[in-house]
Amino acid sequence: MKLFFDTEFTGLHKDTTLVSIGIVSEDGKKFYAEFTDFDWEPVHKDKWLLDNVVNKLHYRKHGSEKTYMPDYHIGTKASISEMLENWLKQFDEVQFVSDVCHYDFVLLIDLFGGAFDLPKNVSAVCYDINQDIARHYGISDREAFDKSREEIVSELCGHQIEGEKHNALYDAEVIKAIYAEICKE
Repeated sequence: MKLFFDTEFTGLHKDTTLVSIGIVSEDGKKFYAEFTDFDWEPVHKDKWLLDNVVNKLHYRKHGSEKTYMPDYHIGTKASISEMLENWLKQFDEVQFVSDVCHYDFVLLIDLFGGAFDLPKNVSAVCYDINQDIARHYGISDREAFDKSREEIVSELCGHQIEGEKHNALYDAEVIKAIYAEICKE
């Protein structure tokens, strides 16, 4: 089973911490979690991160009200790790798919304690769609990195994905839509 995922985190540095994670399976099952124990220090130094990621977190906007969020979880890294591991048990084999996933997948692996601690049904290799975007458009990986994912979805799928950019679940839905159009098997 392919699981399309994205994370939001406290910056592009080696000591970054998870803020949220969103996962959408091929068959539409969803998992979304917001972390309460992320490192606030980088957030206080980065207005963009505060405005575009942290202040848009579901629990900061809605409190404990779940509104539209399926499989919504809030908690510490330890509690979310346990919830995610239990959620992953419904799949025989898991292949994670993401977009420019070098931070996302390292943070996902760290969520379980390390590469040797991944659940047995999870592949230790993440499929990255950025190269597929580059190949599809005949551009470099760097140019693909800079290309708006929302524009790609609009162009290839003819519709928009409901939600807000920089919400990990929304971004996972975008990754899934792009994969479906560009990486057809």
